[in-house]
Amino acid sequence: MAIEWSGLSPGLLVRLDRSASDPLRAQLEASLREAIRGGRLRAGERLPSSRELARALGVSRGMVQECYGQLLAEGYLTSRTGSATRVADISGQQAGDQPAAGPAVASPASPRQLQERPLIADFQPGVPDLSSFPRTDWAWAIKQACTEVAAADLGYGDPRGSPVLREVLAGYLRRVRAAAASPARITICTGFAQGINLVLRALVRQGDVTCVAFEDPGYGSAQADETIRAVLAMGIGVTYVPVDEQGLVVGELAASRAQAVVVTPAHQSPTGVVLSPARRQALTDWARRGGGYVIEDDYDSEFRYDKEPVGALQGLAPDQVFLLGTTSKALAPAVRLGWVHAPAALAAAVAAEKEMSDRGSCTLDQLALATLLTTGRYDRHLRRMRIVYAARRTALTDAFARHASRVQLTGLAAGFQAVAALPPGADETAVIAAARDRRVGLHGIGGYRGNPDPAAPPALVMGFGNVRERAIEPAIAAVADLLS
Repeated sequence: MAIEWSGLSPGLLVRLDRSASDPLRAQLEASLREAIRGGRLRAGERLPSSRELARALGVSRGMVQECYGQLLAEGYLTSRTGSATRVADISGQQAGDQPAAGPAVASPASPRQLQERPLIADFQPGVPDLSSFPRTDWAWAIKQACTEVAAADLGYGDPRGSPVLREVLAGYLRRVRAAAASPARITICTGFAQGINLVLRALVRQGDVTCVAFEDPGYGSAQADETIRAVLAMGIGVTYVPVDEQGLVVGELAASRAQAVVVTPAHQSPTGVVLSPARRQALTDWARRGGGYVIEDDYDSEFRYDKEPVGALQGLAPDQVFLLGTTSKALAPAVRLGWVHAPAALAAAVAAEKEMSDRGSCTLDQLALATLLTTGRYDRHLRRMRIVYAARRTALTDAFARHASRVQLTGLAAGFQAVAALPPGADETAVIAAARDRRVGLHGIGGYRGNPDPAAPPALVMGFGNVRERAIEPAIAAVADLLS
């Protein structure tokens, strides 16, 4: 798609050599031809008006008009009365050929393009409804931030983030997540990936951690997950601890050599189980007794349906638990805002890592988020999305009941994904490939396993956050025989 530059006349870099023997018009024509042939100017892009280009180059407007006329005749440009001059599509020409005048012919589609048809539905886990991003509220909040921000606050500021947002977030975490939250211990980051990197670098620099445990299934192996690769790149060892119907098996964590563990206690990813009260107590006891740390990924705690919300683990052991949250699931990943609430003894170390990393996240975006939180628009959006996701969850369970009733769905108490168990011995990879041929995107639990085990029960992780409700039943109907 061509870029549509805003403004009355887009800029264009063209150099003319007045000491050369070639006339200026010939130089301008040659420069524009080369820019179009080489792809610097793409099909459909708008050129400056003859008046603006002449002013920028210090030449007569008539010369530019003559140049444009010649390139129009050669087929490099297109123009209509009352419309801007644009670059023609010359993709059908051989390299170096001069295009014929008249409309360009598009290149034929490749066999691969012809085979790739849009999916009926892609049940990709972990993706919220991107079409429901509150554009109007966000635009309003950005405008408010730009209008109200003081000039002094437009500098680099505190690397921990905007004091306004940290104050608001602390209140929000206390109110909604039952966290023991303080603004002084919060560092704003660009999301979970940066947040966990800041935490682990701070722990490594202080000599507190040489090995980190991850849930299994959870983030997956180094081949499948960039978080694991980043941890290994820091020189930190990685070990995996199994998850059962009560969450992380803390007994096996205690037997490992890990000094820190990354957990998703409110809604385990990907199984959806909630860390039981007994396991919560055992995990915090493990951290206190051995001086270990828990890194709590509070990734989709806002969305619960059948049960009461579960408070953050951090509230039970604030001196041992790092609480990481983001707006990725509540708003959209593109917002790129998250936070780390650190134990008091390590808050400054995390902030120092953030300062060394990038000096701080965008202040205006932080102020916009603070505005959404304080005005209630953030909560209003979450309430609306709970209704949307609940309806999609119902559509998914109804579709399975009608078309694949023997398949058990679990992990549906919160979030916007579920686990569908496949028959024993089923080949996840083969099922996924066959479903793709039927224009349905499925995703196996095998990619979430840190220790791949051929004997592990096969299953699919069914994300329904970014799937239209009306697309769910036809998609399940199309692959029902593959599932059961």
